[in-house]
Amino acid sequence: METSRIARILDEMGTILEIQGENPFRCRAYHNAAQALGSLPEDLSEMIADGSLAEVPGIGETLHSKVVQLATTGHLPAYDKLRKSTPPGILALLRVPGLGPKKIKALKDALHVESLADLRAAAESGAIAGLKGFGAKTEANILEGITFLEKSGGRILQHEALALVTPILEFVRGHPGVRRAEVCGSLRRRAETIGDLDVLFGAKDPAPVLNDFVALPQVVKVLGHGTTKASVMLQSLTRSDQLVQCDLRGVEDFQFPFALHYFTGSKAHNIAMRKRALARGLSLNEYALAGEGRDVPCKSEEDLFDALGLAYIPPELREDAGEFEAAERGTLPDLITREDLTGTFHCHTSKEDGGSDGEATIEEMVDAAKAAGLTYLGIADHSRSLAMANGLTIERVHAQWAKIDRINRKLGAGFRVFKGTECDILADGSLDFPDDVLDGFDFVVASVHSQFKMSREEMTARMIKAVSHPKVTMLGHPTGRLLLSRDSYAVDLDAVIAAAAHAGTMIEINANPHRLDLDSTSCRRARKLGVGLVINPDAHAVAGLSDLTFGIDVARRAWLSAADVFNTGTVEAVTKSLARMRSRPTRDATDSGLPS
Repeated sequence: METSRIARILDEMGTILEIQGENPFRCRAYHNAAQALGSLPEDLSEMIADGSLAEVPGIGETLHSKVVQLATTGHLPAYDKLRKSTPPGILALLRVPGLGPKKIKALKDALHVESLADLRAAAESGAIAGLKGFGAKTEANILEGITFLEKSGGRILQHEALALVTPILEFVRGHPGVRRAEVCGSLRRRAETIGDLDVLFGAKDPAPVLNDFVALPQVVKVLGHGTTKASVMLQSLTRSDQLVQCDLRGVEDFQFPFALHYFTGSKAHNIAMRKRALARGLSLNEYALAGEGRDVPCKSEEDLFDALGLAYIPPELREDAGEFEAAERGTLPDLITREDLTGTFHCHTSKEDGGSDGEATIEEMVDAAKAAGLTYLGIADHSRSLAMANGLTIERVHAQWAKIDRINRKLGAGFRVFKGTECDILADGSLDFPDDVLDGFDFVVASVHSQFKMSREEMTARMIKAVSHPKVTMLGHPTGRLLLSRDSYAVDLDAVIAAAAHAGTMIEINANPHRLDLDSTSCRRARKLGVGLVINPDAHAVAGLSDLTFGIDVARRAWLSAADVFNTGTVEAVTKSLARMRSRPTRDATDSGLPS
């Protein structure tokens, strides 16, 4: 069993024990062990074999035996027993924002709430407001959270979809007789969230591949199994109460380009392609392009687009949103790639290293950035008001600057660390540090982290004031959303983008897969207004730098080329640009008629 799955099981066991009212120390032991597994320095199987797992802090003797049992057998009777003793819908309550194990236990004990349906009924009846520790506001928030969950449905985040489908794709590609295989659907188009998984392969005889597919250990349930298609349910990697559908289709290799295009979508794009084919006296479906009693052979998708008089349209652009006109004129953008990024900003470091809420030192983040092919890195720990994230005081800021200076002297000309901050935008739109402190940073990311429930007018004015401040380099995670978990706050984003354009302030594409904020639609609007865009990982650990690929996906869906993204320039060019931005004159939003 994979280490991540074992960690999830231990974490879930701790949560169930909390809901059951078990000793807090016992519950915490499971959570600590899960966290320890998530940061193992070596392969779990090797650590079990050489005995070093027993020496890892946070994994005591009892939990060590459970980890070994899960890793070697794939099963744990204690976990099965806990699951059987827990009502099936109880864990789904954890998905409601603001509901933790203690509150769920209170609701279960007082109102017999054991599912989302029970929770909604209790909230709608007003019963929750009367409970100690809840109140009318909590009850209203619970109802709002349930509505949000119902709206988001059974979708999963893009990074989880990739983690689920990658081993399946590797299995299919390695199967004897398979000529080629690809992921299709919304995941190939790099949508923000994914409903189900689609994999296509080309083979003379698909049946043996499908037979072995339905027997894979990660398959929880087989929904259908034929000679050309099989549908199964996979266990979510993050939620025990969620299954994810995965469809595997097999076609003969000469049909593969047509099927790949069709099953990639989107529906609107496919309809437009079929209409285009019909206008040329041809017929297009998932198996062939034909006309006048003959098939038009295509060895690849490129051949298919060429046969219809189009340049190749990348999957990310297939939404019938102008791609056909651009492909016909030959004006499709040369989309940005991960290799185009030369550096990044908005990275957090650890408390032990003088930072805020990260897990790594500046040196460790630099080493990871260099290994990823970057030539500069911007450190942006939280500012002083965000106490829950160990925000930096002014004294700690000065200490961090001195450390960065020492690191840069040691690094020499080959790499640069930029001094930055993720500075809180306060309720009135002012910034968390005074101007004389902001002057000392190379860049300032301004972000909202509090008072999300402001009115649309108040939030808009708050953010416009912040992006209009001459010391603000870039706006961080502009809508505050957490995909499938929290909606954006109420804000006139178009007005904020216009204010950023007026002030010359950049907006980040936050590449954290839980955020992906800005979205691609807003990115296109920002680019049209001349707003600079920068792809940042919001990394709180070394592994967070790999999230840059998700930001690239957003940029590609937004039709961005390397020239449209700030952090594709050389370190010299970036340094000069940041210096120019720091010397901008103060420009009030009212100068251009923008709302203040």
